[in-house]
Amino acid sequence: MTGLQPSQSYTYRYGSDSVGWSDTVKFRTAPAAGSDELSFVIYGDMGKAPLDPSVEHYIQPGSVSVAKAVAKEIQTGNVDSIFHIGDISYATGFLVEWDFFLHLITPLASQVPYMTAIGNHERDYASSASVYVTPDSGGECGVAYESYFPMPAVSKDKPWYSIEQGTVHFIVMSTEHEWSEKSEQYNWMDEDLSSVDRSRTPWVIFIGHRPMYSSHGGILPNVDSNFVASVEPLLLNYQVDLVFFGHVHNYERTCAVYQGNCKGMPTTDKSGIDVYDNSNYTAPVHVIVGAGGFSLDSFPNKGEAWSLSRVSEFGYGKVHATRTDMLVQFVNSSSMEVRDQFRIVKGAPANKSLSLIIQ
Repeated sequence: MTGLQPSQSYTYRYGSDSVGWSDTVKFRTAPAAGSDELSFVIYGDMGKAPLDPSVEHYIQPGSVSVAKAVAKEIQTGNVDSIFHIGDISYATGFLVEWDFFLHLITPLASQVPYMTAIGNHERDYASSASVYVTPDSGGECGVAYESYFPMPAVSKDKPWYSIEQGTVHFIVMSTEHEWSEKSEQYNWMDEDLSSVDRSRTPWVIFIGHRPMYSSHGGILPNVDSNFVASVEPLLLNYQVDLVFFGHVHNYERTCAVYQGNCKGMPTTDKSGIDVYDNSNYTAPVHVIVGAGGFSLDSFPNKGEAWSLSRVSEFGYGKVHATRTDMLVQFVNSSSMEVRDQFRIVKGAPANKSLSLIIQ
């Protein structure tokens, strides 16, 4: 569908006289790039839990809780878009599982833009040219994912892209495709980040699936040191404000971190909320939001020094970004209580593009 205007509501229905028509649905487009604010919801690793489990694997009741809570958020009128950052349906080769998942998110994706990133359960398989040779996609190799969720990507099987909504420039990478230095995706990330106009979109948010920082060890390591060594310098060099990942099934927030060291710590405002001052930029804040519905991962008793907040509960991130203040919250999907929140603040952008020289 083309010709839609930003920040506009459209009423539609789908079907035909022969098979019947859907209910009338109202859809609202996201704010235009350069407008003064944006509110969005973000989560990863959802899955589904259909009513009839007899033909089901990976039954995940938490996904229903998150979907219902986000639907309530949308009804308030305070959600401009949704970002689902990998491990979408866990269909693993069974198309009926995609049907179950799409039914689950229909109250969400039918009303606001539903943006996605690819994860290991969409792409990875033996001989699929994925970075990680695991059977996680069940042989789908990204084909089903790209058919159901055609993002504004570079081309087929190159599912990285950037978009701008309101005050934010989003860059969405694939952790499952080659990201090493001088690779096609790496060069694209470098070029995209270098071209951001901060007077238009003062915030840069970087999105992927597999994280750079996680306290959860698990049976297999969740952090690839080669990935961190290759891509993390780009985040610092171009002063990325905030990084979202999934893959680990919990919520975790870091200090302003680079190479495993805290380069900046938040202060506390009068409401008791942590505040990162990016007027004097030091490094990005990393947040894992992989608590979208799949079985939760626990934390060790003692976290790393860079780990400031850890919550192992189903939920989602909720972000409101003006031109100088970004509020980020993690919301428990059952109680809809805010379990963690922080702000990133900065002055009005003076330069069109920003970069640092990494020593």
